[in-house]
Amino acid sequence: MSTTTQFKHVSYLWDDAKAAALAGDEVALLIYRSNLLGADLRLTNYGGGNTSCKVTDKDPLTGKEVEVMWIKGSGGDIGTLKKSGLAALYVDRLRSLKNVYRGIEHEDEMVELFNHSIFDLSSKAPSIDTPLHGFLPFKHIDHLHPDAAIAIAAAKDGEKITQELFGGTIGWVGWQRPGFDLGLQLKECLDNNPGIRGIMLGSHGLFTWGDTAYESYINTLEVIEKCAEYLEENYGKKGPVFGGQKLQSIAADDRKKQAAALAPILRGFCSSKTSMIGHFTDDARVLEFINSNDLGRLAPLGTSCPDHFLRTKISPLVLDLNAADDLSDVAALKEKLTPAFEAYRQMYTDYYNTCKHPNSPAVRDANPVVILYPGVGMFTFAKDKQTARVAAEFYTNAINVMKGAEAISEYTSLPRQEAFDIEYWLLEEAKLQRMPKPKALSGRVALVTGSAGGIGKAIAKKFAQEGAVVILNDMNAERLAGAGEEFKGLFGKDAYALAQMDVTNTDQIQAAMDIAALQFGGVDLIVNNAGLSISKTIGDTTAKDWDLLYDVLVKGQFFVTQAAVSVMKKQDIGGDIINIVSKNALVSGPNNAGYGSAKAAQLHLSRLNAAELGGDKIRVNVVNPDAVISDSNIWAGGWAEGRAKAYGVTVEELPAYYAKRTLLNETILPDDIANACFAFAGGLLNKSTGNVLNVDGGVATAFVR
Repeated sequence: MSTTTQFKHVSYLWDDAKAAALAGDEVALLIYRSNLLGADLRLTNYGGGNTSCKVTDKDPLTGKEVEVMWIKGSGGDIGTLKKSGLAALYVDRLRSLKNVYRGIEHEDEMVELFNHSIFDLSSKAPSIDTPLHGFLPFKHIDHLHPDAAIAIAAAKDGEKITQELFGGTIGWVGWQRPGFDLGLQLKECLDNNPGIRGIMLGSHGLFTWGDTAYESYINTLEVIEKCAEYLEENYGKKGPVFGGQKLQSIAADDRKKQAAALAPILRGFCSSKTSMIGHFTDDARVLEFINSNDLGRLAPLGTSCPDHFLRTKISPLVLDLNAADDLSDVAALKEKLTPAFEAYRQMYTDYYNTCKHPNSPAVRDANPVVILYPGVGMFTFAKDKQTARVAAEFYTNAINVMKGAEAISEYTSLPRQEAFDIEYWLLEEAKLQRMPKPKALSGRVALVTGSAGGIGKAIAKKFAQEGAVVILNDMNAERLAGAGEEFKGLFGKDAYALAQMDVTNTDQIQAAMDIAALQFGGVDLIVNNAGLSISKTIGDTTAKDWDLLYDVLVKGQFFVTQAAVSVMKKQDIGGDIINIVSKNALVSGPNNAGYGSAKAAQLHLSRLNAAELGGDKIRVNVVNPDAVISDSNIWAGGWAEGRAKAYGVTVEELPAYYAKRTLLNETILPDDIANACFAFAGGLLNKSTGNVLNVDGGVATAFVR
């Protein structure tokens, strides 16, 4: 084994000092190695691959020294792996399961028997890959899905190429679904080829190992580097990549424009059964593939690696659209796309009916996950943003595999029956059934105006907590960035997007809607919250004051609603518009002509919109707050002083004054308004529109009826 740390196609991330601090703790070194491998997406995908180590530990029952294998547990990700994500098993017990193994037709029953081998009862449930590691004798083992290796593994001549490339130092095991029998085959391959440094799994991935964590790590990098070098040497030798380019991409800005216009329509088609979240990429690797002459031949074949396939479905939908087409005629566009989606759903249904077994789970959503738009980019749709984004990453990996396999031989995908047996594997179905039920707002995209602080941020947080993805926006770029960092820490990078937006600026509003379309596929939950307040007598109210109030509160609500409705109608899956108005829309208070009348206009505009949009299943409702002082921007700019003066109290006395005048004697907080918005959007009031919900502690003069 060489000692070089210089690689071109993989990242060498090992830090001797960090590793030295973990010396003597093989499990800690396993986690360290795993995180390094998972940090390089060229080595494996999110959630893909598996790593393990074998250590000697004291049996808690006998006190004797026993061999224990620590391995990534079911459903984990090596890039973010922690000890809590590992399974720990007695090696001798795991291997003794050979005595009760009844053959490949009884493969699934072995998973339950893994539980009889558990060493650490608090560890993670073992994955289906457990026997693949358990039957090999090595202390440290890496099983990864590197694009470069899978390209060889998925090539028609993969076994021959592997033999010639590595001079017999890498073994070969043909395609088989992961499980107990595959573990036995790996052991047989090793027994027949003593001294090999790894095993290639046909159409699947790579196994490598070492006596120490570092030896396994460097061995893994070296094997993958050699695969990648071989591919690079062969690109172009057989002819242009993917048969050469059939068409050129349009300019980057135009790609984004086309994608933003089309995404809500695609989202509507893909949400015919369950509301989906979208993702768009125009990565150069994607464009090279979708613009090529070989797209029509390779795309229908689907993927080879099981991890790729499970995330991307049997094959993508390729759109018959020109990159520069005018997409403004939505009705004509939907008419053109409808047959393509119907054909895809029929293809998927036929695939299910042809391949299903008597005990197969019911057919799942027949809509595509991956949609390719030549000249523009790739869309992916899934139950949430992370899953949609990861699906795009996996299909990009599949493109890399096809590119490599075609350069050195001929790409081969999984046979349809094998693909089905993985997708509808009863063990995979059981894993899906164990997943938490979707939250109330899962699959929904929310845009809350003025959401970098105060009431708006409280609403956005509530929606994110309930499963929605949120477009945060504000006029103030610094405050918006701060809100983004807060949301990233609370909910992760996939839960939100940022859009600097002035609700009086139609260009900025459209830009925010485009961000929603590109990041998430569209929008279906709007909260018009952005506002300001000016408290003056009739005599003191200037024309500038009046125009500003009406521009932000009334015109802003109208502009945002208008832009959002255009997107919602493209999707044709309904939606919610919630307008944060005020008790002042109903109550005649002192020194409030401009603000109060603008709020009244907001309220009536909401009624008008509800009446107009009901036929499109777009609900329009109102939340009327009052006296939300805590963390609210409405109290800036002299409003608090103006209201205190109007009521003859000090600013400091305002909170108590407002609370005491309510029937419930309660102070109103931003979270109270957020809860009211969730009441409208959370699903229990799906048949309600044109309503007003007062959240004011009970102000009798503000009763609607």
